[in-house]
Formats: sequence, C-alpha cells, structure tokens
Amino acid sequence: MSYSHLSIIERGQLETLHRLGWSTRAIGQHLGRHHSSIARELKRGRVKACYEAKAAQGSYRQRRVSCVPTGKFTPELAKDLQERLEQTWSPEQIAEKRRCERLSFVCFKTIYRWLYDGKLAVSETEVLRHKGKRRKPMETRGRFLVGTAIHQRPKEIRKRTTFGHWELDTVVSSRGQSKACAATLIERKTRPISLSKCRIAQHTPWKSLLV
Repeated sequence: MSYSHLSIIERGQLETLHRLGWSTRAIGQHLGRHHSSIARELKRGRVKACYEAKAAQGSYRQRRVSCVPTGKFTPELAKDLQERLEQTWSPEQIAEKRRCERLSFVCFKTIYRWLYDGKLAVSETEVLRHKGKRRKPMETRGRFLVGTAIHQRPKEIRKRTTFGHWELDTVVSSRGQSKACAATLIERKTRPISLSKCRIAQHTPWKSLLV
C-alpha cells in the first residue's frame, strides 16, 4: 500500500478541525488518514500548545531536506580515484586497495557508475583496460515512448481512484536474443489486462506493433 505525506491543504484542514475540538479519529476519518498519523502530526506541529499548519509545513520541509542521503562522493575521493585510474588501476583494484587500507569503502560498481556518469575527470576509454568494451549496452527492446509515466501523473491516477487510465508495459526475453515481446495494457482502477504480441522495430509507433 502506498503512503503519501500530508499536504499543506490537509494540514490547514487539520488545524481548523483541531481548533473546533474534533478528535483525532474524527479528523482522520474526514481526511482519509489513520488516526495515529493525525496524532503524530499534531504532536510534531505544536507551537505554544496549539497546532499551526504553516509551522508544521515548514518543519516538514526541513526534515525532508535533512533526510536526503548525501552519498559518498566528495572532491577528495574523486581526486584519489582519478589518480589511481590514470595509473591504469582497475576499479576492482581500487576498491580492494581502499578496503585493505581501511579507507572509506567504495564498491567497484560505484566507481564504474561515477566514471560512466562523468563525475570523474577522466575518459573511460583511456583509463579502462578494456576501453569500456565490457560495458553492457542499455536495453532498448520493448520500449514504448508514448504517453506519460506513472510517477508524472496526478495523484488520483497513481492512487487508482478514477477509471479510464491505462498503463502500457512490455515483457521481453531475458536472453536478449528475441526480436519480439509481449505488450500489456492494464486499466489501473479495475485492473483488466490485455496482452498482445509485438514485433520490435525502430522508429515505429507502438500502435502499429500490435498484431
């Protein structure tokens, strides 16, 4: 079951209903939230013994900023990795060396990812022993560039509260050799599913692939 944080509108309603003397259970039922979530929100958002939506929203934003992980990437670590890569060390050797020296551990896969993402000021084709030839190409079979992604749609669509919104997906062979795939069309609220066999071809609209 998905969970979403309280919005500023819900916090405003919570403040009004709380000042009117509503119980946490009644407020939770009205907002469609669990009463324990309402109780915790009232406790966190108190200002001088009263709940204030504006102050609670500000505290929420501060908590969201502080909870985002910063990651291990630092300029000092990047400099050390760049120097070793330029000395033709492989990411596997660098990761093992740092582990043996009891330095902050970085997985070799992370080093590859930083290298491919351009976070390290070196060229992958120059420093990698295999010149990047072992890097697996991105999977392109069965990708349909049509419609809007689920995470970009309105909340009522993501929560399946309204009818008429379809989700398109594909199923491809795990061996990577087949040129065909199965396309699935699912209505998000009532969950009926339609399966169709597709032939993969570049620059072809997805509707013309269904057979």
